[in-house]
Amino acid sequence: MEIGVPKEIKDQEFRVGLSPSSVRVLNDRGHRVFVETAAGLGAGFSDEDYQKAGGKIVEKAAQVWDKPLIVKVKEPLKAEYGFLNKEALLFTYLHLAAERYLTEALIESGTTAIAYETVELADGRLPLLTPMSVIAGRLSVQFGARYLEKQQGGRGVLLGGFPGVSPGQVVILGGGVVGTEAARIAIGMGAKVTILDINVERLAYLETLFGSRVELLYSSPAQLENVVPKADLLIGAVLVLGKRAPTLVSRSLVAKMNPGSVIVDVAVDQGGCVETLRATSHSQPTYLESGVVHYGVPNMPGAVPWTATQALNNSTLPYVIKLADHGLKALDQDVSLAKGLNVANHRLIHPAVREVFPDLI
Repeated sequence: MEIGVPKEIKDQEFRVGLSPSSVRVLNDRGHRVFVETAAGLGAGFSDEDYQKAGGKIVEKAAQVWDKPLIVKVKEPLKAEYGFLNKEALLFTYLHLAAERYLTEALIESGTTAIAYETVELADGRLPLLTPMSVIAGRLSVQFGARYLEKQQGGRGVLLGGFPGVSPGQVVILGGGVVGTEAARIAIGMGAKVTILDINVERLAYLETLFGSRVELLYSSPAQLENVVPKADLLIGAVLVLGKRAPTLVSRSLVAKMNPGSVIVDVAVDQGGCVETLRATSHSQPTYLESGVVHYGVPNMPGAVPWTATQALNNSTLPYVIKLADHGLKALDQDVSLAKGLNVANHRLIHPAVREVFPDLI
């Protein structure tokens, strides 16, 4: 099969759908991979690296978008909608619950679209979302610590504190993969960490993981009202598969936070769980509202493309191989991959996304 790998055009998105090592594996299986020139440059992969791996470098985006299988990292942007067509199978992150216009464009084009984030194993794990969730969780504290610096508009709090001076307080909404990794880094930095979640079993698991180093609380409106205003760094780490994230922190609650506190909402690509937070970009990552620094970059792992591209490829490549070898028949052979199907034949397929857009069914 012919496979197209476009250059990502989202602001400062340096990841790439396939690394040279992945291209080599596909090439060895008899597939032809067409890579848009400079697609991997930001991740440290030159056109020559792809050519050595058996890939073919093409100059124009249209020359990769016309292939039967398109492998990307981020969702198509408006400038790419014209490339969508009914002959294409698109494999990438989509997050359609927060992207109505993209959803409509995919339906209208007839493109078959499989979303990384909804590929689901029998035990409920999300194998293609997890690697980027791990990275985003770790980065959320790294970025949060930076924007707490006074020069960045923050309170001037050092998360690790100092002997005789209290450490910074990190409050994490959600104890899934993102929240767990955020806690891991925050603990390592010496911060005081609190995680809130509505899943009692998950809280019990986190206790076995972190012990008394983390305060674990059942999430309720009253608990949020008590904890959020005390946070130096508030991290949104809420995930509802295929749906918009619920709004847990209201505008009035944000206003009660200390001036210069920081909010990093990793759930922003699913609409965000903080009412005052909107999507930003790596070029302009933050803004100030109610005196609080808001960080809402939806493609956080794009900041570490060398690591993130390889981590993503390690998980996506087996599925890319199945799609390249068998086309859409791969969905009949792999139930987990079939759950990733979001749009096909001008129809919205995924149940959770259908709930978000009932008028598009």
